Amino acid sequence: MGVRNYLIEGVSGAGKTTVAEELERRGRHVIHGDRTLAYLGDPDTGDALEPPELDSEMDRIRWRHGRWIWRVAEVRRAVADQSTAQSFFCGGSRNHHQFIDLFDQVFVLDIDAGTLNQRLAARPGDEFGGRPAERQLIARLHATKEDLPKAAVSIDAAAPIAGIVDEILSRCGGGGEAR
Repeated sequence: MGVRNYLIEGVSGAGKTTVAEELERRGRHVIHGDRTLAYLGDPDTGDALEPPELDSEMDRIRWRHGRWIWRVAEVRRAVADQSTAQSFFCGGSRNHHQFIDLFDQVFVLDIDAGTLNQRLAARPGDEFGGRPAERQLIARLHATKEDLPKAAVSIDAAAPIAGIVDEILSRCGGGGEAR
């Protein structure tokens, strides 16, 4: 939806939603991928999937996390609409490899383990990362960075939110004013 399009990724708890909300507060066009584009599906084919019966809570959590994907056709449609100067797609998906080439820049919110653990501990139990087994998976993903885009600009997400968004916008060629 922008002449220039940006993807903001990171592990759960890194601050993607907070960054999205601050960008919106500043008048930027934001697409909340986890709210509007995401569903459970095959990361390669895009076929929607129903969770299977799995024995352990950790297996269920891993299964769901590994199949949290975005609707590729909708991402492509949104990128093709150039009615705004900039659009920021915020959220995480396991199929970003199917659309990452559409973005002018990709940012990964990076955070130290201590700050991440504090943020996750403050989450309610019904939000992903709010339960101990989910935090265990997130800690592993944080350490390995296995499901994050590789060719991305790393942003220190432990900084105050205003500074994080200022850095992202400066790397996009835009200051504090919406265009």
